[in-house]
Amino acid sequence: MKIRLLIIAVLFGVSLSAQEQIKLNNLNSFKAQAGNWQIVGDVTVNRHIDVHHEAEVKHDSKKKKRRKKKKRNTVEPPKVITLAPGTGILLNINDKEKNDALVTNWEHGDLLLELEVLLPKGSNSGIYFQGRYELQLKDSWGVKNSLGSDMGGFHNNWETDEDKIFRGIPPTSNASKAPGLWQKYKVHFQAPRFNEAGEKISNAKFISVDLNGVRIHNNVEVPTYTGGPIQKNEVAKGPLLIQGNHGPVAIKNFKYQLLKASSVALKSLSYTTYKGAFKGLDELNDNAKASKGKANKIDVLRTGEEDEYGIMYMGTLNVEEEDNYTMSVGYTGGVKLIVDNKKIVEDNSSSGQGVLNEDVALSKGEHKFILINIKSAAWRAPRLGLSIKSKSINSKDFHAYESYPPNINTVSPIFVQPDSKPRLLRAFVSFNGNGKRLSHTIGVGTPAGVNYIYDLGAGNLVGVWRGDFVDATPMWHSRGDGSFKPKGAVQWTFLNQPIAQLSDMNTAFPETGAAPDFVSKGYTIDKTNWLPVFKYHYKDVDIENRITPDANNNYVVHDIQFSKTGLTNWYCKLASGDVEKMFDGTYLIKNQQYYIKVLTGQIPIVREVNGETELIIPVDGSNIKYEIIW
Repeated sequence: MKIRLLIIAVLFGVSLSAQEQIKLNNLNSFKAQAGNWQIVGDVTVNRHIDVHHEAEVKHDSKKKKRRKKKKRNTVEPPKVITLAPGTGILLNINDKEKNDALVTNWEHGDLLLELEVLLPKGSNSGIYFQGRYELQLKDSWGVKNSLGSDMGGFHNNWETDEDKIFRGIPPTSNASKAPGLWQKYKVHFQAPRFNEAGEKISNAKFISVDLNGVRIHNNVEVPTYTGGPIQKNEVAKGPLLIQGNHGPVAIKNFKYQLLKASSVALKSLSYTTYKGAFKGLDELNDNAKASKGKANKIDVLRTGEEDEYGIMYMGTLNVEEEDNYTMSVGYTGGVKLIVDNKKIVEDNSSSGQGVLNEDVALSKGEHKFILINIKSAAWRAPRLGLSIKSKSINSKDFHAYESYPPNINTVSPIFVQPDSKPRLLRAFVSFNGNGKRLSHTIGVGTPAGVNYIYDLGAGNLVGVWRGDFVDATPMWHSRGDGSFKPKGAVQWTFLNQPIAQLSDMNTAFPETGAAPDFVSKGYTIDKTNWLPVFKYHYKDVDIENRITPDANNNYVVHDIQFSKTGLTNWYCKLASGDVEKMFDGTYLIKNQQYYIKVLTGQIPIVREVNGETELIIPVDGSNIKYEIIW
């Protein structure tokens, strides 16, 4: 068995690996509605037009002379949404007569949900889990302090009875993108629980909500229905509802997994504690025994010690449904889990910590297990937890809350944040989070919260994001690995050296570090804004890069200047990926992930090289200035 060691902030995560996918070639998965919802093949949005704009009315200049004629000329407003026929995208365009919510034919309790949404400027919608708990879909681009009514928030209700009032919960950060860009949600929802008498015994809970790859909610309870529910009550199961009366919204890649409650039970649990500075799991012995007894749950605090202890739990797992289960053990010190006399996971240490996960096929019936934990590391808190789940069965904890509290960090995080001036941090960075590892990168964080990563080895802007700066824990904890993690929804651009002299239009840009005549000259600091000015030398030309936030601190402006003019066959690569020219001359990149707008007048060229689409512009030595908007 392959053992995977994960050091994570949340103990037991859930992935959507056995999902159902609504193919969106028809509306058969949903109840009938007024006709505001339809299936289309493509959607393009004019990002400048607010969905609540009013048509411009031109009055007849001869009105006074023609009092009897009340007719007026109305200029047709520009289109907010342009659509193409086909399948794969669910689109709502509502009006005064047609504004129904879209309700699924199926109902859910616990649920995993993934989907992508696209919103025009000013639009507003929401996903109601069980038709009752609204997760906001809203154009919140540029919002500095998010509310529960913003993208990713849980909306308030308007009840007046004290036990029914809900004031909303904002997201922990604003991870939303600009209007007209696809945004991805991943949600793990836990339904409220009821006893046999129908009384609610636990609230609905959002175990996790990720927006554009950023965790914006973690174990958040919603104690009652939010505003505008399908019914003003709470139930064990209900439909998924998507709001359709507040503005256009498009949805694609709609996937879900209904989760059953776990029937795995823990029986005949007993424990033995040990006292000693054990350095390995095999050092536990009868002479070191301190106590023993029966228990209902695993609890490391039964040792009565903060350090230099051991504990062994023995019991039976009763499995009602044969399945492949994921067994997760969270711990500090050292740990071993044995099921049916087979070692499942092990860390033979006295000072380790983390989470060990392993998939185990369990047949219906009883399975003996042994869980052993030691710790001789005074700097670590006592921690021990066991959780079991499958692809279709919700995760279930078999430990006491205090034994492994949720949301613990296995190490104390080291966050880096700018103060009144920008902050620069040299580090290794994995492109796109898990791609090529770049060794000559520098992170730049601004007080305004517009941040970026620059590759000194290629003279290239490789990633941008808004919000907090970086988590430097991987770099500075213990010996470290030299890398940091951006604390936001990073918009990655591309690899390669972005400025090059090309022999012809079929020649690719050089890979990072592959051009012998490229020499990085580091950077200086611009004393007007305290941001770096990156410098390099290429083919007898000195080049400077200035990357600054726009005036509203929503995106970045990249200004490139050259020491010579009259350059021949030089080009600058602006973007890589699918390219679509928009109404205002901007270019939509990478399946609607970000926009490029050239400010200095060069005419972009779209080309195909080695199976990749690129947006490039010719370089004659004049400065280049363009915006990256996401």
